[in-house]
Amino acid sequence: MLKFFYTFLLMLGAAYGPAARAESVLFLNPGKVDEAFWISYSQFMQAAATDLGIDLRILYSRRMPELTLAQARVALQGPDRPDYLVFVNEQYIAPQVLRLAQGSGVKLFMVNASLTANQLSLLGERPDRLGSLVPNDEEGGYLMLKELIRQHPPVAPGQVIELLAFSGLKITPSAQLREQGMMRALAEHPEVRLRQLVYSGWTRDRAYEQAKLLLRRYPKVSLVWSANDEMAFGAMQAYSETGGVPGKDALFSAVNTSTAALKAKVDGRLSVLLGGHFTLGGWALVELHDLDRGVDISQYGGRDRQIPLLQLVDKATARRMLAMGDSPDYGVDFRRLSAKGRPTSYRYPFSLQTLMR
Repeated sequence: MLKFFYTFLLMLGAAYGPAARAESVLFLNPGKVDEAFWISYSQFMQAAATDLGIDLRILYSRRMPELTLAQARVALQGPDRPDYLVFVNEQYIAPQVLRLAQGSGVKLFMVNASLTANQLSLLGERPDRLGSLVPNDEEGGYLMLKELIRQHPPVAPGQVIELLAFSGLKITPSAQLREQGMMRALAEHPEVRLRQLVYSGWTRDRAYEQAKLLLRRYPKVSLVWSANDEMAFGAMQAYSETGGVPGKDALFSAVNTSTAALKAKVDGRLSVLLGGHFTLGGWALVELHDLDRGVDISQYGGRDRQIPLLQLVDKATARRMLAMGDSPDYGVDFRRLSAKGRPTSYRYPFSLQTLMR
């Protein structure tokens, strides 16, 4: 009887052991370990991994693409390889990562910035490149300026509204796309004059130093567009030092739902705030978990998808997000978002509203 019991246990392990093994995912986070956006990004990703039973590791490259490539080399060619590598085409490093992955057995998924059209035409399709999820960066840049202009008091015919713009890194796809969106909105409003666009490298200190010079040069500026929250805060600091009041004498905008940005939206210092794309990594894990279970995600919206995560955050939403705290569990049942067993008409409900329910 005892022998039969042990034989039964062995058979049970053979039947259910492989299915119970958690898939391993390595995310190469391009940000800094103290960067609010990338911290919240990793937190949401970890919440998804915990719920889905995924073995997740995260490495930060501190805005250094050479470090990302070194991390990718170890992950793809070393002895301890993950099942999946998730990374960002930050500063257009994707072709080098794909070359390192050749023959590694590791499957690849891109978030935030995927292959450009030129890169895709040169590299072609590969079976180890599973797909990508990117946000609506161009639309985000457009919406941000449109809302700034909407909130600005109207000007008399012949008068202009002066605008300053602070972008990230010139060779970062998200910065380029947000700029393009801003320019599209600008083309629709001839009464708005862009005095200068500068690249602040996503940092507060750089934007602060630039803004001090620009505000002396253009003292009549009343709109300030920034591609992230840190640069907005640098520009706001410089503006306050001139005696101006952000949110009253000039309207400021930002992207990212950091605690500081949410508070600035609630108290009115930030007139326009966009956010929601910090959830991309978590949503990517939902798709990877489905892929690992044999789901063909191309039937549920496509392998490479842009999703409208960047949306305007009003004061009510900002207050609700602040109420979640600095280390929220988000309350999302990631397993219920799976496409497994659903009709092909199903679409993943990846949005900020999923967190607000």
